[in-house]
Amino acid sequence: MTDTHQSPTAGPQAPRSIKYVLMLGALAALPAVTTDMYLPSLPAVVADLETTQAAAQLTLSGTLLGAGIGQLVIGPFSDRFGRRLPLVIGISLHVVISLLCSITPNIETLTGLRVLQGFFNAAAAVVAIAVIRDRFAGAAAARLLSRLMLVIGVAPLFAPTVGQAVAGLWQWRAVFYVLALIGVVLVAIVWKFMPETLPADRRSPGRPRHVAGAYWSLMRDKHFMALAVIPGLGLALIMSYVVGSPFVFQDEYGFTEQQFALAFALNGAALVLSAQLNAALVRKFPPVRLLRTAVLVQLAVSVLLLAVVATGAGGALGLMAGLWLVLGAQGMIPANASVLALHNYGHMAGTAAAVIGALQSGVAGLVSPLVGLLGGNALSMVGVMIGSCVLTVMVLAIGTPAYRRGGWPEHGNRSDDERVAAED
Repeated sequence: MTDTHQSPTAGPQAPRSIKYVLMLGALAALPAVTTDMYLPSLPAVVADLETTQAAAQLTLSGTLLGAGIGQLVIGPFSDRFGRRLPLVIGISLHVVISLLCSITPNIETLTGLRVLQGFFNAAAAVVAIAVIRDRFAGAAAARLLSRLMLVIGVAPLFAPTVGQAVAGLWQWRAVFYVLALIGVVLVAIVWKFMPETLPADRRSPGRPRHVAGAYWSLMRDKHFMALAVIPGLGLALIMSYVVGSPFVFQDEYGFTEQQFALAFALNGAALVLSAQLNAALVRKFPPVRLLRTAVLVQLAVSVLLLAVVATGAGGALGLMAGLWLVLGAQGMIPANASVLALHNYGHMAGTAAAVIGALQSGVAGLVSPLVGLLGGNALSMVGVMIGSCVLTVMVLAIGTPAYRRGGWPEHGNRSDDERVAAED
């Protein structure tokens, strides 16, 4: 299947500055920051609103649910009206809802507001990925997405630490003041610095029948759907680590809060470094080759991690080393999978990005709670992580021709324009 629509421009006029990357990265990370910065506040919410732990956890699940639905709605909206309008509207409403969350009187209201918050700030993630597809393709897009992983991948790891510091100083409601402030800053940056990347002549009609047809065409494309679910499995792996590691490190391995914060930061560095490595490697290797190698490496090191945890070999250092390798491999997977998924859908990048984002929220929301259900210990955490790795390899092998004879020629070869862009 080929894309007969206009290809994105990868020439010198396409912005590739550090500021541009940071802007898109901050946008793409907003939903994760919104979810995870609030994570350490759950016990305080239970006490303050006189509710149960299960009810408080619904405020997290509700955010993921809202994000999944929001991306499916906002993606086609951005294909119809351009990228800037839904972005400004979505983040502005995120600000308003954050302020309402800070004064909520009960858990029911907070849960409803969190669903709405997830719905509207989904605009940030959808538009960030769609903007990349508007301007870049192939290796150039993979490089830019890898740079974004510096923010996107690390946000779920560092946001809880920031949230804990804010709540510790000013109580849990202050977390929502910070989220509102982040939204205000992002709106100002978008308004001043982000150009419209979708010209009027490339916008979709936006009629319900057209939107339904676009989603149907995506769902019928088994290669797209296979690639689109891989970032979701990756986020499920990260979130399984996020929700399980506080109990594993502190309860099982005796870490202090300061030692745990340091371990969290070191593991976050694995994602940063591997994302940078991926950005360098896509200069020389096609994204599909990097993807199919990275998922196998991740599966292999996750099996080693399971052996370390099961036998106790190396103690805390063994656990840290294994987690570092597994998370490091993750930095090379979502960017390449997303680029390959979007390859043929430049004419409806917002809709395609919405499916990828919705699957990320949905898969992560379904898989990560298994850590607690299976016991909340190191074996359950690593077991869920290795399950995500196994599923990733199976999806790539069965749903795409990545491992078949002949490879994936339409994605494995780069055009001259893409080579030039990758070498800039």
